Amino acid sequence: MKRYILVRLLKSIVSIFLVVSIVTLMLFTLIPRMNIFEKDGAYKKLNGDAKTSYVYTKLDELGYLDFVRQSEMCALASDVTACNNNDADQIAEVTKLYEEKGYNVKTMLNGTLYGYYDYKPFEILWNYFSKVIVVDNPDFVKNTYGVELENTGYYFGLDYNNIPALMCNGSQYKYQIYFDASFPFIHQNIIHFNFGKSYPTKAGMNTLDVIGFGQGELKSKDVTFETGQTFKSPVNLHTAKYKVSLDGLDSKKFNDNYADCDSYYQAPSMVNMSYLMGIISIIITYGLAIPAGILMSRKKDKLADKIGLVYINILNSIPSLAFIFFMRQIGLMIGLPASFPQLGYFDIRSYIMPILILGLMSTPSLMTWTRRYMLDQANSDYVKFAKAKGLSEKEVFNKHILKNAIIPIVNGIPASIILCISGAFITESAFSVPGMGKMLPDSIKLLNNNMVITLVFIFTTLSVLSVFAGDLLMTVVDPRIQLTSKKGE
Repeated sequence: MKRYILVRLLKSIVSIFLVVSIVTLMLFTLIPRMNIFEKDGAYKKLNGDAKTSYVYTKLDELGYLDFVRQSEMCALASDVTACNNNDADQIAEVTKLYEEKGYNVKTMLNGTLYGYYDYKPFEILWNYFSKVIVVDNPDFVKNTYGVELENTGYYFGLDYNNIPALMCNGSQYKYQIYFDASFPFIHQNIIHFNFGKSYPTKAGMNTLDVIGFGQGELKSKDVTFETGQTFKSPVNLHTAKYKVSLDGLDSKKFNDNYADCDSYYQAPSMVNMSYLMGIISIIITYGLAIPAGILMSRKKDKLADKIGLVYINILNSIPSLAFIFFMRQIGLMIGLPASFPQLGYFDIRSYIMPILILGLMSTPSLMTWTRRYMLDQANSDYVKFAKAKGLSEKEVFNKHILKNAIIPIVNGIPASIILCISGAFITESAFSVPGMGKMLPDSIKLLNNNMVITLVFIFTTLSVLSVFAGDLLMTVVDPRIQLTSKKGE
C-alpha cells in the first residue's frame, strides 16, 4: 500500500507538471504578447522611449524575454566609460557581443542602446518552474540586498505573544515556525510558492497574495510591538519581513529591520469566501440528496419516488442561469438581497441565496445516483439470500444494501470538499460574490498570465489529489476494496 501511495503521488506530480507546462506554453507562445497591455492604463499614457522601456521591462518581469539597457550592455565593453558615452567602437563591440548571444540589439529615439533576448519554450518553462519554490534561509538578506548582518542564523525565542517560535536573523521572514489560534495552529514561513506577480490587475502583487489576502477594510486592533509601544494597527507581526530602511514610525515599533508586515482585513479572502459557501452548500446537498435518494429507492414507483423524479427532471431541464435568477426573485420576495455587496460580508442574509442555490443545484445528480445504487444493490443475489435467511427488510437495508451502495458515493466526497475552493462561476457572478469562481475566466479575459497559471496549478492539484483521496476513502469505508493487486494476480 505504501508503494502504491508513493507511485500514485509521483504520477500526480507529473500530471500536474504537464498540465501547468502546457498552459504556460500556450499563454506565452500562442497569444500575441502585446495583447497583455490592452488593459494597462499606464501603457496607454506613455510615448516614445518611455513606452519602449516600459514594454520591455514588463515583458522581462513576466518572463517573455531578457531585457538589457545600454548601461548593462556596456559592462562587457573593454572601456565601460567610453561605451556609456556612446563611443562608436565600444558600441559596436558590445552590439556584436550581444548579437552573438542571440539578443536583438536596437537603438532608442535618444540614441541609447537596448537589447532583448526572446526565451525559447524550454527556457520559459525552466525560468518559471525554477522560481516556483522559494526556500527562506539565513543568507537571504545578504544575497538580495547586499547587507551583511551580524549573528545570522536560526534561534529559538518568544514571539510578541510570548509564545515559543523558531526565528532567524538574515532570512526574509523573522518568524520561521510559529503558533497561533488559527487553524492549523502551527505555521511556517520557510517554504513559499512564487507564481509571479499579477498583471495588469493588482499589478505588482504576488498572485497567491491576491487570492489569499483578506478583502475590504483593514482590521485594526491594539498591538504591543517589540519596543513595548502599543498602537492601533492592522499588522500581522508573524509575517514580519526584512526591510532595508526604516522610517520614524517603524523605529518606534521594531527593534530591528524586520518591520515589513502583512495586514489583517475585516472580510475573508476570495479563497475563504468560496470555501465557506462551498462547504455549507455541500452539507445542504448531501443532507437533502442522500436521504431523498434512499427514500426514493425504498418507495420505488410510489408517491415519494414519483415526487423525487419530478424534482430531478425539473432541475435537470432548467438551465442553471434560469434557476439562479428564479431563486433570486424568490429571495427578493422574502426580503433577501439581489446581490452580495448590498448588505456585505457581515450580514448573514448576503449568504443565504447563493449557498442555497449552490446546494440545490447539485442535489438532482446525487439523488439519481443514490437511488440507482440502492436499487442495483436491492436486486443483487446476496440481498435475496439475506431475505431467504429470514432477515427483516430493515436489517437487509441497513446491514447490506446501504453499506454497499454508499461506497461509490463516498468516493466523490473528497472531491466535493476539496474543490469548494474553486468556487462557482455562475452563482458568484450572478450575486457578485467576491470569491474564486470568477477569477479564472476574468484572468483569461484580461491576459493575466501569472494568475491563470496560478489558478490552473491550484485547480489541477486539487482535482488530482481529490481523486486520490476518494480512492483511499473507499478502502476505509470498505476494507474489501484493494487498490493494489497481490502477487500472482
